[in-house]
Amino acid sequence: MGEFFRSQFLIAAGFPSDYIGVCTLIGANMTRASLDIASFHRKRRFASVASGRIAYVEEGDGPPAVFVCGVPLNGFHWRHVFAGVGDLRRCIAIDLMALGYTEISATQDVSFTAQARMIAQVLDALQLDRIDLVGNDSGGAIAQIFAAHYPHRLASLTLTNCDVHDGWPPQRVLPVIESARQGTLPATYQALLDNPEAARERFARAFADPSVLTDDVLRVYLEPLLSSPERKANFCRYWLGFDNKQTTAIEPKLRQLQVRTQIIWGLDDVFFDVQWAHWLKRTIPGAERVVEVPGAKLFFPEDRPQALIGPLREFWQPSGHRHDDLAEGGAAFQVT
Repeated sequence: MGEFFRSQFLIAAGFPSDYIGVCTLIGANMTRASLDIASFHRKRRFASVASGRIAYVEEGDGPPAVFVCGVPLNGFHWRHVFAGVGDLRRCIAIDLMALGYTEISATQDVSFTAQARMIAQVLDALQLDRIDLVGNDSGGAIAQIFAAHYPHRLASLTLTNCDVHDGWPPQRVLPVIESARQGTLPATYQALLDNPEAARERFARAFADPSVLTDDVLRVYLEPLLSSPERKANFCRYWLGFDNKQTTAIEPKLRQLQVRTQIIWGLDDVFFDVQWAHWLKRTIPGAERVVEVPGAKLFFPEDRPQALIGPLREFWQPSGHRHDDLAEGGAAFQVT
């Protein structure tokens, strides 16, 4: 497929404009369209495990790769990345407990440590031995905890902007945690659901391009969190589980982690400074590189998917040539 016709195909398929550059760059591998909302709902499956009925969606072929996002998102967050790497991996997006469409009891532990244990349960249920694990935001902290306790189950680890060691919770989310403690957080999120423009303005802290949060996409993310009193309570409990003792406790195990690891960090993140990316590289013996992405914020896998697709493709193909600078869709990524 020529570059012009490929770009026209992707435009027709509904890819965001900033994604088309990476599709052209990577070439013939980019043959999948991103999941649309109807397909996301249609493809949803549940793994019934001790922790609950865990929602997941999968796309692609090859060795399994598990993707874990943060709050308040769900597996739909990874749709463009799946389109870019689905020819290399069987991509599985898990909805964490108390987020997305996963179903849990009112007494289920939703701490980050419990979430890592849940991932192991899902792997058992799906009969997956070893995986490539990718985490973002609180999902990145959970990925670290999983790696510390289950290193034998990892083929590789990719961490993007996330909670690290004692560097969280960020100051900017302390009012959110207090709102969860007081039980007023669901009403705040209902107001955002009712006013999409206000929601996009709020989430501009985490998205360089909040226009990706169309009204329909916002409903995919926010409606399940507010769909019942039980889900509202669980959502609050998720925030109340923010305790960095969970990540400081695993430091000794991270210092022994030999799993191939890469860290990809958006430099415009107002929550997690890039110093934590370099802390991870210094701490994890298996860490090979930090990829710094100018102009990207916390949730860049959704609005800057090319910044993750290119490094993932290279990382998962060890025979490929390694670059000091990765050029994706016109942006330069500094590798250290």
